[in-house]
Amino acid sequence: MRDRTGLRRARRIGISAVVVVALAGMNGPWLYRFGTERYHQYKINKPEYKAANGHWEIVEFPEEYRQNTIHAVLLHTGKVLMVAGSGNNKKNFDARRFDTRIWDPVKGTVKKVPTPEDLFCTGHTQLADGNILIAGGTKRYEKLQGDVTKAGGLMVVHNENPDKPMTLPAGTRFTGKENGRTFVSKDPVLVPRAKKNFDTTGRFTGNTPGLGRIYVEAQKSGARYETGTQDNYRIQGLAGADARNTYGIAEKLALDKKDFQGIRDAYEFDPVAEKYIKVDPMNEARWYPTLTTLSDGRILSVSGLDDIGQLVPGKNEIFDPRTRKWTYTPKVRQFPTYPALFPLQNGKLFYSGSNAGYGPADVGRDPGVWDVDSNRFTRLPGLSDADMMETSGTVLLPPAQDERFMVIGGGGVGESRLASRKTRIIDLKAKNPRFTDGPTLEKGTRYPQASILPDDSVLVSGGSEDYRGRGDSDILQARLYDPRSHTFKRVADPLVGRNYHAGSILLPDGRVMFFGSDSLYGDKANTKPGTFEQRVEIYTPPYLYRDARPSLSGGPRTIARGASGTFTSQHAATVKKVRLIRPSASTHVTDVDQRSIALDFTASGDRITVTVPKNRNLVQSGWYMLFVDDDQGTPSRAQWVKVP
Repeated sequence: MRDRTGLRRARRIGISAVVVVALAGMNGPWLYRFGTERYHQYKINKPEYKAANGHWEIVEFPEEYRQNTIHAVLLHTGKVLMVAGSGNNKKNFDARRFDTRIWDPVKGTVKKVPTPEDLFCTGHTQLADGNILIAGGTKRYEKLQGDVTKAGGLMVVHNENPDKPMTLPAGTRFTGKENGRTFVSKDPVLVPRAKKNFDTTGRFTGNTPGLGRIYVEAQKSGARYETGTQDNYRIQGLAGADARNTYGIAEKLALDKKDFQGIRDAYEFDPVAEKYIKVDPMNEARWYPTLTTLSDGRILSVSGLDDIGQLVPGKNEIFDPRTRKWTYTPKVRQFPTYPALFPLQNGKLFYSGSNAGYGPADVGRDPGVWDVDSNRFTRLPGLSDADMMETSGTVLLPPAQDERFMVIGGGGVGESRLASRKTRIIDLKAKNPRFTDGPTLEKGTRYPQASILPDDSVLVSGGSEDYRGRGDSDILQARLYDPRSHTFKRVADPLVGRNYHAGSILLPDGRVMFFGSDSLYGDKANTKPGTFEQRVEIYTPPYLYRDARPSLSGGPRTIARGASGTFTSQHAATVKKVRLIRPSASTHVTDVDQRSIALDFTASGDRITVTVPKNRNLVQSGWYMLFVDDDQGTPSRAQWVKVP
């Protein structure tokens, strides 16, 4: 009897073992992944791992406060302005749902802000008074070939009358003299009066017509309304001298792809009132423009697609914060959209070659130093992977006084699969500046996010190996670049992939915020549409996992260039360097605002006296974060200081 019971027990145990083995066989990969993930979480949360590699955490806003963040700017209030506009969502655009949020990273609060226009793909920069200048945005979404139902394109309106300008309302009809087809304007256009020309003796030699540009499309759908060649167009509704003096000329008007169109609108965002203030519009409509602060505090607006979807033909302009008006620069120079333009200590601008993409492959792509006043452009040699500057990142390495720049990754023009593993470094203080290769990335990287940290390292994270993360190619890696040793150190991996429409911002507490990402597809096979990444991620660098950080308090809120200010720190004796960091304004992996300036300082007791450099090209007027670093490289929390 006992033998039979033992036999039955052995049989049950054997069957159970077989079942367990079978289940393990079926679920082995899942069990392995589960175990691996649990171990990974255990490892990255260990104190010693954080102290060596830092740590990432996800911030997920309540559903009603989420948005497709395209732009982010750190305000001198310590809050972050997060702008979506329509958020690359045509349904939002058609419904005029435009979003802006203000996030307080200390309190964790989120506030909705009324958004006056579609500031999707706008330009932005800090002004001297702390307001944020925001200019440009979206007038019309692109239409891909196949989605265009009405033939259309650019109509150049000529006005040969030197005595008066002509205003043509939206809905004006243009009929071709040769092809007989009629096209209708989508917007009003002001055509300036003609210019009278005289020779050196004062003899009248004729008029140069005033020109206006307008987008027109056929009255009806279909390929039969396309045109193949240039034609002159009479304008319906004009009579007499107006009809003789005013006419249109258009090249091919067809069903080909129609690009995004920009707007002229400009606003200042007031960080204290937390609202937009309308200012005079730009002379040119711009979509994907770069705004760069000049040495005198005026703002240069460069590039962008105009109100008919064409690259602005080098007509750059300057905003004066005192008058809130725009004027053209004396000369014309063309760049691709979102060019990376940085002010130098001699008053000129450095163009790294980094850009966001729209524009001819052979125009404005070479890196160099640009004198805006004379329009002289000095090309800089040595750039490796020079044909892969689209979607690359550029950062002014700390301290800014050294004028050393790093260009990171990049990809081929347009939707190319090419991606560069290169970093390139140039010292503009060298006798003959030339790019040399820096440390390589593990993978070809488009859209790398780069943020300067207060310990002089640079955090480089994210990006993708292919255009807009195609083929599930997001790169979940982060590195710290050390400008002294010229090396990368691999640190903790981010939890969220970031590619197109992504960026990063240094916060006043020394952490880094990451936002956005707009993958083209949602799966490796590229069969499902992508979804916009609405989660924010925060990276806490290794220096914040040390035993203590230096304190910094008191002191003046304003320090003039060349002047000094005294602050209190219980750790003054351990302070080894002081940095003045301009807050970021980031979009499309373009952030020309961020810079870290080394300050001279003296320490006595619990007092630190810092001195701001005199060079206004180095230290532009505006608000800055003041950090002190101790002998371990640990930064304080920032004190906000205004340079008037």
